[in-house]
Amino acid sequence: MPLFCFHNLDNETDGAELRAATRPAHLEWAAGLGERLRMAGPLLSEDGAMIGSLFLVETEDLASAQALAAEDPYAKAGVFARVDIRETKWLIGEGKRA
Repeated sequence: MPLFCFHNLDNETDGAELRAATRPAHLEWAAGLGERLRMAGPLLSEDGAMIGSLFLVETEDLASAQALAAEDPYAKAGVFARVDIRETKWLIGEGKRA
């Protein structure tokens, strides 16, 4: 099954506040992805503040990846200013491989 990278950057207006308010629902949603979630975590600023999200997720195709990303409570709440979804291949490094 293809692997997709979600690279999401928070909006600079109220992204931090929306992220904090929505975090429990986001974490519950992410945990519910089960085995198709290969890796996830926040993107950090130089001072360690959360400024975005990075996910590696297995889905059937790009349309499925886009639909899945749209279900993220962060996306629904308007946390993200930019969402970039690309197919990728895991070639090097340890991790939760297929």
